[in-house]
Amino acid sequence: MVTAHSAAAAATTTTATITTTVVMTTATVDLRDWLFLCYGLIAFLTEVIDSTTCPSVCRCDNGFIYCNDRGLTSIPADIPDDATTLYLQNNQITNAGIPRELKSKVSVQVIYLYENALDEFPVNLPRSLRELHLQDNNVRAIARASLARLPLLEKLHLDDNSVSTVSIEDDAFADSKRLKLLFLSRNHLSSIPAGLPGTLEELRLDDNRISTIPLHAFKGLHSLRRLVLDGNLLANQRIADDTFSRLQNLTELSLVRNSLAAPPLNLPSGRLQRLFLQDNAISHVPYNTLARMRELERLDLSNNNLTSLPRGLFDDLENLSQLLLRNNPWFCGCSLMWLRDWVKARAAVVNVRGLMCQGPEKVRGMAIKDIAGEMDECFEGAQPNAAAKTTASNHAASTTPQGSLFTLKAKRPGIRLPDSNLDYPVAAGDGAKALVIHVKPLTADSIRITWKAALPATSFRLSWLRLGHSPAVGSITETLVQGDKTEYLLTALEPKSTYIICMVTMESGNTYVADETPVCAKAETADGHGPTTTLNREQNADPMAGLPLAGIIGGAVALVFLFLVLGAICWYVHRAGELLTRERAYGRGSRKKDDYMESGTKKDNSILEIRGPGLQMLPINPHRAKEEYVIHTIFPSNGTSLYKSTHTIGYGTTRGYRDGGIPDIDYSYT
Repeated sequence: MVTAHSAAAAATTTTATITTTVVMTTATVDLRDWLFLCYGLIAFLTEVIDSTTCPSVCRCDNGFIYCNDRGLTSIPADIPDDATTLYLQNNQITNAGIPRELKSKVSVQVIYLYENALDEFPVNLPRSLRELHLQDNNVRAIARASLARLPLLEKLHLDDNSVSTVSIEDDAFADSKRLKLLFLSRNHLSSIPAGLPGTLEELRLDDNRISTIPLHAFKGLHSLRRLVLDGNLLANQRIADDTFSRLQNLTELSLVRNSLAAPPLNLPSGRLQRLFLQDNAISHVPYNTLARMRELERLDLSNNNLTSLPRGLFDDLENLSQLLLRNNPWFCGCSLMWLRDWVKARAAVVNVRGLMCQGPEKVRGMAIKDIAGEMDECFEGAQPNAAAKTTASNHAASTTPQGSLFTLKAKRPGIRLPDSNLDYPVAAGDGAKALVIHVKPLTADSIRITWKAALPATSFRLSWLRLGHSPAVGSITETLVQGDKTEYLLTALEPKSTYIICMVTMESGNTYVADETPVCAKAETADGHGPTTTLNREQNADPMAGLPLAGIIGGAVALVFLFLVLGAICWYVHRAGELLTRERAYGRGSRKKDDYMESGTKKDNSILEIRGPGLQMLPINPHRAKEEYVIHTIFPSNGTSLYKSTHTIGYGTTRGYRDGGIPDIDYSYT
């Protein structure tokens, strides 16, 4: 019995021990789980708080971080992790101020860093970046390693920096497989950068020093749609003939503010919609320049030297909606009659601006669309076969040579220059010559030239020389005139001068006709004080008419100046005598002149002595009878001083002044 009871007790004890162990083990496991759960929750909350915390100097709004215009020299390191766009422009951030922590912000896609103090392409940028603005810094070089860190970059703005052609690494854009927009305006480029990525859709290189464009400058840029080359040093002789023809997807080409004498050859015609050629020196446009440009919507030829346009120039422009031709010396003769008819026929669909006639005199200042009976004489003198000749010359004429450094030019034969000692007739006789020219002075600075050719010609070379100038120093001026033209207007000539004008026929390929002698004529421009000039007819005033008025104004100015000088001398003498009298009258020992200040009384017989915290009135001349003075003591409120800062905004505290009974307008500050 005892044994059985002992066994039962032992079993009970063992069971209790096992139960206690299981309970303790379960409690231990639950505690660990709770600890791990709490730790994870704390870590998650910490991460969430850190990712949404905005830097104290910035303002944050749904991923947009505004730190611009803060005077920062470095980018805050605590940029939130969910930031997508950083506005950091208009600060003083340097390359050293870009923290390494910025590389880990993989949500950032756009960074604005323009107008800062960067002198190198920045590093430590996040690889997720798609758009980078670095305008108005001092970045001087573009290396491949810099762009390789940004494989997703699509838009790069580097305007207004110091990038030169030699500072761009040859394969700098080799890793930029997604770059679509590249702005390099207002830098120091002398040529088109090499190795541009084929993904480019927009390229801006305006206001640089680019003077030459070789044949393969835009090789591989099949996606390019917008090309801006304004404000460079481009001339026709330094542009390869087929430079732009390879850009078949181009929709906009801008060549404003260059030195072009004619539009470049072989412009892309398939998809071009906007062509800007204003502010050049274009004097002629070949008839096939705009051929097959059926998508062209806007054409700007303003501010050039055009007097006429070849017939049929706009025949293929089916979608043209705006044509700008302002500030050209248009000569509305018979050769422009076709343009008048074209403008009237397309008036409902094409907005033509600036086609104002500068000659002949009877239509000067008129819009070409308003000319009606003034061109009737063009029909009266027309020859029966004139239209056939014009058509034949249009089809036979070739385009004006680009004069490119990359193409061969026809060798110019040695033409004998006109002899300035011979008396050339004003109008050459008709006779049996193949070419007859007539010259007629119009104004003090213009001469009209007309000619008749017996046979169709590709083009004519027109040259003119002012007598009294040696041809050796480059006084001869030449230009190439299309074969379909029959007149030309010389402008910007010297008044009251004699000119010898010569013309010679050219064959196809712009070579001189064999054994062809130039046909010359002589003309003299009118006096400069005569009627009006071609380019400045609005001002008919006599230049001498303003002399009397100028004399009156000059005399008045001289008198005023003389009175001012005399007044200054008198004031100086009076002031010197007054100071001498004061020095004798004061005689106050160690007191300095700086201790005194005029009080402004009517008789000027007192001074205001400044003595620390107090003021004292003393008479200047002690021999005169003493006068009584009343001093109003002003105590500013709260013990402040009487000084008023010039930068104070608002009216400030004036309670102490008002309590003294003094109006606001009489406040005085020392």
